[in-house]
Amino acid sequence: MLHYFALGTIRGDDGAAVLDIGLRRELFVDGTLITKFAGKAELRLHHPVPQEVVLDCDRPWEGNSVNYNTVFQDGDRYRMYYRGSHGNYVPYVPDNRPNHPDVYCYAESSDGIRWTRPNLGLVEFNGSKENNIILKGVGAHAFSPFKDSRPDCQPDAKYKALGVGYAKKHGLYAFQSPDGIRWTLISPEPVITEGAFDSQNLAFWDGKRGEYRAYSRHFRKGRDIQTCTSKDFIKWSTPQFVDYDSWDKSAAKSDDLEANSRPGRVSQFYTNQIMPYHRAPHLLLGFPTRYIDRGWSASARALPRYDYRLRRGLTSRREGTAITDGMLIASRDGQRFRVWADSFLRPGLRSRASWFYGDAYQAWGLVETKSAFEDGPLELSLYATERNHQEVGGTVLRRYTIRMDGFVSLRAPLAGGEATTKPLRFAGSQLRINFASSAAGDVRVEIQDESGRPIPGYSMNQCDDIYGDDLDRTVTWNGSADVRQLAGQTVRLRLALEDADVFSFRFVE
Repeated sequence: MLHYFALGTIRGDDGAAVLDIGLRRELFVDGTLITKFAGKAELRLHHPVPQEVVLDCDRPWEGNSVNYNTVFQDGDRYRMYYRGSHGNYVPYVPDNRPNHPDVYCYAESSDGIRWTRPNLGLVEFNGSKENNIILKGVGAHAFSPFKDSRPDCQPDAKYKALGVGYAKKHGLYAFQSPDGIRWTLISPEPVITEGAFDSQNLAFWDGKRGEYRAYSRHFRKGRDIQTCTSKDFIKWSTPQFVDYDSWDKSAAKSDDLEANSRPGRVSQFYTNQIMPYHRAPHLLLGFPTRYIDRGWSASARALPRYDYRLRRGLTSRREGTAITDGMLIASRDGQRFRVWADSFLRPGLRSRASWFYGDAYQAWGLVETKSAFEDGPLELSLYATERNHQEVGGTVLRRYTIRMDGFVSLRAPLAGGEATTKPLRFAGSQLRINFASSAAGDVRVEIQDESGRPIPGYSMNQCDDIYGDDLDRTVTWNGSADVRQLAGQTVRLRLALEDADVFSFRFVE
């Protein structure tokens, strides 16, 4: 039996839920923090910005079906794991390479931008070991490594993975590695057996809850996500489907958020890409691939390469009519996820090999990388597929960037808007916000008591105007930032914005 709970939730004197946030960073990704909006304030989903192509999968062992990819930072090294796979969706095409069994490949980088394929000499392909392949056979259809952050993790199991494919028994197999490159099976038997698993299935150590958590593919009215937990990575609980509340585009335009939050996953999820967000690990963020088949419509005929869609659709209609893009989901307990119904990552304005089934698959992982601006702060990078399942050439992986915590903001135009948080308790002596404004815009913050009355010294009129663009700006009232006298008390934050976004906030010592 799985047990789920909201981290840091306590009860006030009147029975209302109080969020005990301590010193942790809070984001607006799930709607939990806000209880009331006024004016034109809303929660706004933001979108990553496309950057350069970081990998062109043109090696013989790679191909046009390079999905189920993983990226993470490991000290001063960035690691990437990606599937080498090729499929001839249209036969008898000149210059097309032959199909080959799936393998898993490894690339690395010192900055997350420029990637290299080390010659590992581990796995033979077409008679040679001169390649960057780390795995073939069992597990090589979808292989998802992670660095185990469990405090007592043994050195020979410093890296772990779940893998599926090319095995006699159905299920997910557990792997371990001392270096992230040389992998062995932990058990000859699959460790999770209930599920479809025909996608990327993943696991990680959840330090906030003290357990391994896995998310995998199963079917429930289409492609869906299930989860289970383990204390040792071998014995897993019975998988359960996750629950959803979708975030309607009009949700933030009402005083009652819950009235606009309707259950349902909105679309089928081909992948899940769920992970603890490293800057706020009590939050789980997921970047699933939306899968939708819209048929042979007039728009399908207007999408790039209609002739190729027709040929792909001869063997299976969905090969010609299904389309994919990237989404964002968020959870505080690992079981119930808030779904942003609008797309986080669209296929984009490309005129040839885009808007196909297999496009815009987001890799599992977020990493911090340097800004394109010489004096800019670090930003987040994520990676997604392009040119997938085309008859000539290989998949490419493109890097995208987004500001720190920049997935969702509390936003208002110049006409102004306000939002009030639920009751909360904090530790520390200063309040800091991650925000951006225009030259004419600003942010102000009022600290209220539990009943909603301004606390003397921290009213809206006493807050100094905050404008600019900063990841960690200190809030002041009449020139003072000191809030330590309020630490441990039940308070609310009232935020007023004009042509500004607030992405996150935290209290610090």
